[in-house]
Amino acid sequence: MERENVVKSVARALDIIGLVSSSKTGLGVTEIANKMDINKSSVFRTLATLVQYGYIEQNEETGRYRIGYAFLNVSSKLLDSLDVRAEAQPVLRQLEAETNEVVHLVVYDRGEVVYIEKLDGNEALRMHSKVGKRAPVHCTSVGKAILAYLPVPEVVDIINRKGLPVHTEHTITTKEAFLEELSVVKKNGYALDLEENEPGIRCIAAPVFDHNGTVAAAVSISGPTLRMTDERLVPLQQRMIKAGKEISERLGWKR
Repeated sequence: MERENVVKSVARALDIIGLVSSSKTGLGVTEIANKMDINKSSVFRTLATLVQYGYIEQNEETGRYRIGYAFLNVSSKLLDSLDVRAEAQPVLRQLEAETNEVVHLVVYDRGEVVYIEKLDGNEALRMHSKVGKRAPVHCTSVGKAILAYLPVPEVVDIINRKGLPVHTEHTITTKEAFLEELSVVKKNGYALDLEENEPGIRCIAAPVFDHNGTVAAAVSISGPTLRMTDERLVPLQQRMIKAGKEISERLGWKR
């Protein structure tokens, strides 16, 4: 495809970067010139500039060029700047369209979860959740999905500070039972809230990881017990795991 409105020297530099980055062992000036069908002097000048800025490095023993560490700094800044709410939008909207249920996205903050997105679905459902509101971690599926991937000592500290207050007759209220629940969540890859936070409401959630592999958020589907039956929850298990992975990948997480 013909390029328009480009600076030739910049385009050449980017082409060289792309070519060098595709080689595990690096490339020499002659190889690059031959592959790009340009003269060696142009390649050498471009490489020299890229080396000065750290985007290309030269092996002193072999003379071959490889991608430089400056890209790590740039890529890390890009990954850090990714907005989980914005990156999750396509996945959240797809979940809403498929299920017609309420879809939540939350982040963890100081022993609680904070709702940062809520899609209402097409079915009538009255819930206490809203964007910006906080919720407990021990009786919500999103809270469990996050806590399951935190270090156990940190989880114990949260329990000691926040307690396990009763919200419904189904709320888990003992430390031992709750830690066992988190173990099951981590093994399965998804978490359930079976009327543990609000009577008549069932939820299923999956964790979201950032580019460092750290749990960064959780995504969930919520609905009334008459629609979120045991039978319906079974296929939603893998669907939620998939949704969590899709958002994670958009944040730079690698499987």
